[in-house]
Formats: sequence, C-alpha cells, structure tokens
Amino acid sequence: MKKFVLTATVLATALFGMSIASRAATLVANIDVSSQTMTVSKYGQVVYRWSVSTARKGYFTPRGSYRPQWTARMWYSRKYDNSPMPYSVFFHGGYAIHGTGSVRNLGRPASHGCVRLHPANAAAFYSMVKEVGFGNTRIVVTN
Repeated sequence: MKKFVLTATVLATALFGMSIASRAATLVANIDVSSQTMTVSKYGQVVYRWSVSTARKGYFTPRGSYRPQWTARMWYSRKYDNSPMPYSVFFHGGYAIHGTGSVRNLGRPASHGCVRLHPANAAAFYSMVKEVGFGNTRIVVTN
C-alpha cells in the first residue's frame, strides 16, 4: 500500500508540475513605456534588453498582456503611407512589435502606437517567437 501511495504521489506531483510549466510562457517580452525599453526573457532568464520607441504624443500604445496574433517577415502599413514594418509580431489588432529605419528615435516615443525596435533586434525577437510559438510567448506592455 505504501508503494502505491508513493507512486501515486510522485505521478500527481509530476503531472501538476507539468501543468504549471505548460501554462508559463517560455518567452516574455516586457515593454516598459516609461523607460522606452523592452526586456526579453526566455525560460525566466533575461536574454536581451533593448531600446524601443512607442507612441508619440497624440497616439497610444495599448497596455496589457497579450499573445502574438500573427507575424509577417515584411509588412507594409496600410494605415500609415505603406511604411515598412520588418519582422512584425502583431499582438493587438494592428499593433505590432517591429523593426524601424528610424533607429535614431529609439529610446523615446516616436511611433503611431507600435513598438519599434532596431531591425536586428526585431529579427532576433521575430525568430524567437517563431521558434517557441505563439502559445508560449507573452507580450506585456506597462507604463
């Protein structure tokens, strides 16, 4: 009987542990609008911290916690003069994390609401999202 209880306990612990792990995001992008930074963590370890540009005056970057909705290796904004949006990870309607050619503006609000990154950083984030999957990625935007 003791052996059965011990086996059942070990099995239950393993299953419970797996369910918690499966709910936790493998990849987390924390965007801090006040500091204009994005911190990327993989398996709970910070792997990158980058300067970003979020919404400038008159525009808004949505706050909250999101999963990626879709990606595009190269997208052109239908709303803003066909502006290029390389390595786009869309997380809330038309809002995305993407590369920009306006790297001199990184570190201060400059966008129409998207989260802009240096193109090399956007490519790295895009690749990580594709690698771990949408369900294992969380995008958190805070003040």
